[in-house]
Amino acid sequence: MNKPARSRPRPLADLVGPCLSPAFRRRGFATAEIVTHWDDIVGAEVAAIAEPMKIEWPRSRDGEAPEPATLVLRVEGPAAIEVQHMAGVIVARLNQFFGWPAIGRLALRQAPLQRRTRRRPRPTLDPVAVAAVADSLAVTDDRLRAALARLGAAVRRG
Repeated sequence: MNKPARSRPRPLADLVGPCLSPAFRRRGFATAEIVTHWDDIVGAEVAAIAEPMKIEWPRSRDGEAPEPATLVLRVEGPAAIEVQHMAGVIVARLNQFFGWPAIGRLALRQAPLQRRTRRRPRPTLDPVAVAAVADSLAVTDDRLRAALARLGAAVRRG
């Protein structure tokens, strides 16, 4: 009799990626990486004022080299001029990311950004409070005592 394979926790990205791929393809994105790594590709300054909406690929004609695509960016109204002036730099960074001249130009759409909330960094625990909770525990395993002490200090801090 065969034993069932051990199941292990899988990263959420492995499970969500296949679900989101069709939605990204409808918007012209071959992969979700341009959206998920937008900050890294164009830099924090540009990412704060613009975000990708879709990529419009031109129809290729028989026998001709494919033309570069147009990236449609959502930009807040006052920042559109700034993004327009930075278009050359943005296109160069995107093409460097892709590794080939995939994007030829930008099209701007003025609309409010759909900001993704950043995770807040975990607050640091007071080492004195952690030590006080650890001293009150009657647990012999050191790793378990340390974990429970951190939990207790976090609960007390509220």
